[in-house]
Amino acid sequence: MVSAVPAIRCRQIVACDIPAVVKLLTRGFPNRNREFWLHALDQLTRREPPRDLPKYGYLLETNGEVIGAILMICSAMRVGDTLTPRCNLSSWYVELAYRAYASLLVSQALRHKEVTYINVSAAPHTWPIIEAQGFTRYTGGLFISLPALKGFSRGEKVQVSEANERAPAGVDPFEQEVLRQHAEHGCISLGCVTSERAYPFVFRPRLVKGFVPCAQLIYCRDIADFARFAGPLGRHLARRGRPIVIVDANGPIPGLVGIFRRGSKPKYFKGPQQPRLGDLAYTEYAIMGV
Repeated sequence: MVSAVPAIRCRQIVACDIPAVVKLLTRGFPNRNREFWLHALDQLTRREPPRDLPKYGYLLETNGEVIGAILMICSAMRVGDTLTPRCNLSSWYVELAYRAYASLLVSQALRHKEVTYINVSAAPHTWPIIEAQGFTRYTGGLFISLPALKGFSRGEKVQVSEANERAPAGVDPFEQEVLRQHAEHGCISLGCVTSERAYPFVFRPRLVKGFVPCAQLIYCRDIADFARFAGPLGRHLARRGRPIVIVDANGPIPGLVGIFRRGSKPKYFKGPQQPRLGDLAYTEYAIMGV
């Protein structure tokens, strides 16, 4: 007797799928518990994606059972004077018996040609797969910095202030929302104010190796801005118990004290706009706290 081929369907995840998706991802990623995934999906529930893009991502199902899922954090990011769609692909898992259908899940997730897709936490064994899917590596490593060790430059007066509730004057409306929304997601949103203008910065509190406190640079206008204001920003973060700042980089960053680690946490993109260094806004690092 020939076994019946199972009917496999791929569709967008909706709110009522959350319990089943959480159960699947808890099985698929044993280093993350059920509470982590409940929190992650709750964070996505609170967000509104750009038009025609999924709120949570996509799933595979057969006979009413969820057998695969890929989460997507979709946002509109500014490139020049326009807003362009960007999606962070995250937490891709398909049950072993159905791995032959994994490509169906990915092709559905990548079908929007106007979108720039990013993968910021790919495990080393998946790098060849991601590259075969057309993704390009845009960062080659991490710069582990001690910004508080940098002195003041050019004698300029700089004021660093928390931007959790109100962004400092001089930050435009788009960046005001970046600061506010990331503060709501547990990030440290700061405004660095000089006599000429205000500069926005977002950092994510993290623990390296599970116990070393640090901050990860999530958003700034330009890496050169972080290097310029490293001293006052670093001292502010050090007072909050975060003396180390991790920055995506392709080599040592001029003006910063620290160590570059090549090949550590490379990041990939596919689509019309290569992400710039210093912009991990609305990614799983910022939203889910991975």
